[in-house]
Amino acid sequence: MTVERVVGHIDGIELGSVLPRRRDVFDARLHSDLQRGISKLKDDDGKLVSDAIVLNGGYLDDHDAWHEIRYTGASPDADKDPLTKRLKASQSWDYSDNAALKRSYDRGHPVRILRGFKGDGRYSPSEGYRYDGLYRITEARTAISGAPGLAGEPIEICQFTLERYPESDQELTTVELAAAELPGFTDEEKFPQTRTAKVQRMIRDTAAARRIKDLYGGQCQTCGIRLLGANARPYSQGAHLKPLAEPHRGPDVERNILCLCPNCHARLDIGAISIGEDWSVIERVPHGETRTTLSRLLMKKKHGLHPDYAAYQRDWWDSFERNRAGNS
Repeated sequence: MTVERVVGHIDGIELGSVLPRRRDVFDARLHSDLQRGISKLKDDDGKLVSDAIVLNGGYLDDHDAWHEIRYTGASPDADKDPLTKRLKASQSWDYSDNAALKRSYDRGHPVRILRGFKGDGRYSPSEGYRYDGLYRITEARTAISGAPGLAGEPIEICQFTLERYPESDQELTTVELAAAELPGFTDEEKFPQTRTAKVQRMIRDTAAARRIKDLYGGQCQTCGIRLLGANARPYSQGAHLKPLAEPHRGPDVERNILCLCPNCHARLDIGAISIGEDWSVIERVPHGETRTTLSRLLMKKKHGLHPDYAAYQRDWWDSFERNRAGNS
């Protein structure tokens, strides 16, 4: 069955899905091109709009911060230096890719974002291309590139700002709705929810979390326990070091997720444990209490856990302790 490429989510493609090659991205109708960053299709009036962007280490003026992206438009191949990524000529709004993306901005169309393995190491998959959901274009402007032309002249670029839709607005596709009806899943695993403690986080068994849980076979990375249910299946939870909800707004990516048992997940959320710079497991427990904790985080090479997220969680709770001590 052929899946139609449309503006918005593609039916059958789960949020967080990883595809190994650009050909697979193309075949899944997530993007219209095998190489270029901006995907285009015809709108209802026959004019070209952009439906998707691939972030994969493009121009020097690009900036990825997960919730907000600064994206540089496209140029003909002749206007680019393939080695330095510098432009040899200013970009034009008349160029078809830039015009299509600008038209999506004017019409308020959402844009699918895919991150490739050459992108920002904090958010990009270690291999392949991952579908990271819908973003809205909030600004389209002419800017001056931070890198001048080959003769030192200023280079004008077509620059866009994109903001990620909130998790509550990342609509479920048919595949996700079907998964939510599978027997054996709790309500907590089916739908996004918010749990409030000292840290507010969203609970959702996403594709990224499932990949990390599968990588470790359900074994907890901080205590080593592997819980098995009556059906002999392992049970674990995907725990975000930098929580998804406000005020943290962490990314739902493998580099930010640990595979933990429910007990260690709760301990991470309330600051009872943190991860050190050397991947040691740091405990914050009252004097005299003991817990089953490994001295060092279980780590597999394919995980690609990023130290920035461990530092965020650690610094958050260090600050909490300092503030508590100062107020006592």
